[in-house]
Amino acid sequence: MERKREKKDTVEKEFVSYPDIAADVVNVLLYQGEKVVDEKSLLAGPTETIYQGLERLRSQYEDLCKYEMLDGSINLMYLIANQSRVDGKILLRKIGYIGGFYREQYENKMPNLFPVVELVLYWGKAKWKNNCDSRQLFKRRKISETTWKYIDDITVHMFEMRYLPAEVRELFASDMRIVVDFLAEGNGYRSDRKVKHKAALIKMIRVLSGDKVKDGDVEKWLEECQMKEEDEIKVCELFDQYERRGRIKGKEEGKIEGRAEGENRLAELMKKLIGSGRNDDLEKIAFDQGYREELYAAYHI
Repeated sequence: MERKREKKDTVEKEFVSYPDIAADVVNVLLYQGEKVVDEKSLLAGPTETIYQGLERLRSQYEDLCKYEMLDGSINLMYLIANQSRVDGKILLRKIGYIGGFYREQYENKMPNLFPVVELVLYWGKAKWKNNCDSRQLFKRRKISETTWKYIDDITVHMFEMRYLPAEVRELFASDMRIVVDFLAEGNGYRSDRKVKHKAALIKMIRVLSGDKVKDGDVEKWLEECQMKEEDEIKVCELFDQYERRGRIKGKEEGKIEGRAEGENRLAELMKKLIGSGRNDDLEKIAFDQGYREELYAAYHI
């Protein structure tokens, strides 16, 4: 189960890491579709920061880090986290991630000072009702309104990707539009939108549907189809071809599995006949299927 979750996380990171998708996510979810961030201004940044554990220094990793560059300097840092399960303490995790990057600025490990913005893409099916700000997290504490004035108002910018309203989904210009529409509309989803990142899109759809994804499986299929990343293809065409491949592969695997089961069954019957000294029946079962079925029933095979 843990390995499956790790694979799912890897697929989500890979998909969102494309500059056009990362910029699209930021512009739609933070800036209501206004093109504030240009993909050309985004530069991949480090995802690891160090913090002091109980006994030693430990590493913590964010899913995606993008520097927004302006005139050759870092203007702002965007952190994007993919979340599959509800986490009641996610606010504390956010503080750790953002604090780690601010700490590096404080220790002069960065070339200049810049703000850090984190957004969380929640892909789970259960609705998120947990603590996304300081008041929610500490709501069971007896804290006066006077005291609240001195408690930092920290908020997790959480987006439930399966439940985005249609008017928000329509703002996406990248392949993310296909993903969120698929999640909203289900397996019947079809579209004439052009696909840019074919392999990453198929893997993203599959892991979000609960399917297993083997390393290189999708890339191998694209190669067999002689389909290149730069080739133009519509969503409906890509999905139809991939689903057709799945049906053909399923039939082939079914035949192989059925053949193996039949061979194992026959081998078991032959053992029973030899053990019972019924050698004459060995030749008969090779030619008489009806008699063979009678013996299967007799020996409960």
